[in-house]
Amino acid sequence: MFFITAAVLSMVKFNQQSYRPFTAPWWVWLVLCGVSLSGAVGVKFVGLFIIFLVGLNTISDLSLLLGDLNLSLMDVSKHFLARVVGLILIPLFLYVTIFAVHFVVLNKSGPGDGFFSSAFQSRLIGNNLHNVSIPEYLAYGSTITAKNLRIAGGYLHSHWHLYPEGVGAKQQQVTAYLHKDNNNLWLVRKPEENDSESRTPVLVRHGDIIRLEHKETTRNLHTHLHEAPLTKKHFQVTGYGTNGTGDSNDLWRVEVCGGQKGDLVKVLRSKVRFLHKATGCVLYSSGKTLPKWGWEQVEVTCSPYLKESPSSQWNIEDHFNPKLPNISLSVLKPNFLEILLESHIVMIRGNSGLKPKDNEMNSKPWHWPINYQGLRFSGVNETEYRVYLLGNPVVWWINLVTLGLYVIMVAVASVAIRRGLSLNQNSLEHSQVLKRGGGLLLLGWLLHYLPFYTMGRVLYYHHYFPAMLFSSMLTGVTLDILFKSSDLLLQPIYSDRLKVAGWLLLEFSILYSFYLFHHLSYGMMGPLAHESGSAMAGLKWMDSWDF
Repeated sequence: MFFITAAVLSMVKFNQQSYRPFTAPWWVWLVLCGVSLSGAVGVKFVGLFIIFLVGLNTISDLSLLLGDLNLSLMDVSKHFLARVVGLILIPLFLYVTIFAVHFVVLNKSGPGDGFFSSAFQSRLIGNNLHNVSIPEYLAYGSTITAKNLRIAGGYLHSHWHLYPEGVGAKQQQVTAYLHKDNNNLWLVRKPEENDSESRTPVLVRHGDIIRLEHKETTRNLHTHLHEAPLTKKHFQVTGYGTNGTGDSNDLWRVEVCGGQKGDLVKVLRSKVRFLHKATGCVLYSSGKTLPKWGWEQVEVTCSPYLKESPSSQWNIEDHFNPKLPNISLSVLKPNFLEILLESHIVMIRGNSGLKPKDNEMNSKPWHWPINYQGLRFSGVNETEYRVYLLGNPVVWWINLVTLGLYVIMVAVASVAIRRGLSLNQNSLEHSQVLKRGGGLLLLGWLLHYLPFYTMGRVLYYHHYFPAMLFSSMLTGVTLDILFKSSDLLLQPIYSDRLKVAGWLLLEFSILYSFYLFHHLSYGMMGPLAHESGSAMAGLKWMDSWDF
């Protein structure tokens, strides 16, 4: 919010310097606007909306310059290049630099490593792929983990829990898990072998038929013609059998993407597909989150659609086989641009996939402008501090009323000018401020509010705060023009008194409303709001407020 406000301030100040282009103040405000844009999007992706606002303002500005016949095409080109430098190149440089520092400082392993590719993980200190040596080629008898190549696709995983009644066959669950875990380990077996492998390791090749036996539960990776839990056109994948003994639905053909029959499977570097021998479907991570019975892990299916995609491609990450020689993984470390791109894909997909947790309060965009419902942060009884996020009702509702008032005032001013009514100089200036300045703020509100109606992720009350900044600024401009326009109806002395009285009333109302509801911010104890003696008794002005 700081950077958004700084960007708006810099943009307005830059517009005010239009009469003296390429001077020091002109450059200062242009560069400060670019710096603020990089800060806004660097903190939170919704900072993109302020980039759109500044971009539209810049396009409008350049179109006016292009239509100015007093400027040569060379002058217009200079203006264009200056804005490219100040509003694109400098923000982009700062944004990328921030991430360069980020990657240098945050270089250690953590619980979220599994969201990233094997190559990304190999650069993290403490990760089991960092500066280690493992066997280069996959062999029968190896213990492995298989990581899906879809970003945040997860590791092939199983556990003792069964699919619930009514969800395909009631067999052992197979999922994709985003964290490192012993339940991600699988043994690579030949179709006919049970407990032992040959003394001399035999390498797995493109086209070979294998079994994957879950190390912890000794059940085989299995699929059949039951539909998958969420992706109904795919088949269910389960763990089946005991101690490696199962049936013909446990057999999978290994294919190296782009490979030929006989090619070896390279650990980490080969993109591998597992095709089911009996049905011909391909092992697939859908990216969909299973319900509570699946521990909110990622659904694994067998897809009958064989088109190659990251969701159907896997790589062998961990690889344990004492009978094979090892090679160093240092050659796999990605370059800066690769990790920058991957980190952003992970962030965007992770953000879009956020779902509300049990008993967690989320809201809808239409709730926000009317202050329909707040957000409980803590406490549900008399003995705990209860903190509740709610907008100051006076501020919120005045902003809502002013949105309609602004439209009416612009319409009246436009009609008055079109009808040729005689207006003094002040009224004409007020009209211009209302249209241009107010219009810019209204556009900022729309850009920071309307996109949330298109988002599928979980939304919270605080998502409205950037739009609230613009709504509040628009209220300030609208009421200021309204009070100043009172001189059209009243004598100057009475008009001045009305302005002072209006602002004092507004400020007192805001402060008094804050005083009434401040317990929500600082934490309230004692009787609950609906009980007598509560600090919040009688203040539930809307039934939807649940403090």
